[in-house]
Amino acid sequence: MRIAITSQNRHEITGHAGRCRNFWIYEITEGVSSEIKGKKLLELPKEQSLHEHSRGQPHPLDVVKVLISGGMGPGMQQHLASKGIRPIITSETDPDRAIDAFLNGSLPEKEPSQGCGCTHHAH
Repeated sequence: MRIAITSQNRHEITGHAGRCRNFWIYEITEGVSSEIKGKKLLELPKEQSLHEHSRGQPHPLDVVKVLISGGMGPGMQQHLASKGIRPIITSETDPDRAIDAFLNGSLPEKEPSQGCGCTHHAH
């Protein structure tokens, strides 16, 4: 399983998932005890940010099952869910701590209304 985390500055979980172009991609073993197998940085050009990308076209993030961010609007959450990607908004700022917390069920999640609040993601 792969999990993506928005990290525009490559150090912290950043908000506005739709505009983010840098994502940490974690490869997770699935089974009784999930563990991190690997971590790599995915750097996208501006035209492949989720906000700019054509919705009907394949996207490099289509392979992930979960996308964790500091913020995203309801339209982006719906778009991700329609692709089978679980959107999570969290107050955690450290990507590695967020993955550990997600895997052990303790990741703090914000309500969708606490996302970026914009409506322009629902294209």
